[in-house]
Amino acid sequence: MCMSGLTSPLMNGFAKLLGQSYSSLQVSWARAFGHVLFMLAVFVPRFGLRMLRTRRIGRHLLRSTCLFVSNLSFFFAIGYIPIGKAASINMIGPLIVAALVWPMLGERTTPGRVIAVAIGFLGVLVIIRPGSEVFHWAALVIVFSALMNGFYQIFTREIADTEAAETSAIYSSVVGAFGMLLVLPFVWRTPASLGDLALFCSLGVMGAISHYFVALALGFAPANIVTPFQYVHMVGSVLVGYLLFGDLPDAFTWLGAAIVVGSGLYVGWTQTRR
Repeated sequence: MCMSGLTSPLMNGFAKLLGQSYSSLQVSWARAFGHVLFMLAVFVPRFGLRMLRTRRIGRHLLRSTCLFVSNLSFFFAIGYIPIGKAASINMIGPLIVAALVWPMLGERTTPGRVIAVAIGFLGVLVIIRPGSEVFHWAALVIVFSALMNGFYQIFTREIADTEAAETSAIYSSVVGAFGMLLVLPFVWRTPASLGDLALFCSLGVMGAISHYFVALALGFAPANIVTPFQYVHMVGSVLVGYLLFGDLPDAFTWLGAAIVVGSGLYVGWTQTRR
């Protein structure tokens, strides 16, 4: 889980670098298309083409759309705000899922979880500070990205009992990989150097590997043991932001991130109790 928390921020750092010269649509397409190609290369030799068979194609396309919009929004926003700040806002994701499972999946909730979710959103307000001179509208795009990722996770839960993990992994990026081909000619810019080409190719691979690390971790240990380590993503994002762009979060961002993380850990803890 810690390796995932370091791999994903590196992918985001490369996406921010590419976003300085290329359209975020092209960057997001490279992320999705590379993911599909890498997953096919890994899974088809082992499972064959039968892994592509599904009875829930509509649900797969819906969750894939949510994931693509989430990635596109995140890549677009980090062109305007530091990666560390974006990652701290994005930590609201588990709390959004906790808020959605009751109305969408009918899962039981408690007053304590509701209060924790509300406190987590207050933490996001501490980071964003709407109305202040440090407020940037791109921070709201990160919140939207986290919301769409929450929907993606909810839809993934819905089909988890009937769909194989490798099938879900393949279909998670098909909308971005193939749907974007319709608009890609209008935003396409040929990579200007081999370095840029390498960065484009690395996006999907690192994204796929990050997802694989999460699945691997959950296969080795219970979710309540490994899930808290997902917050290493925040540390990885700060490290990548500093090394690549010289950005460091301010005190309010750290404070807000601590509130969000604390709320998320509490919700995770309550979900593991009998």
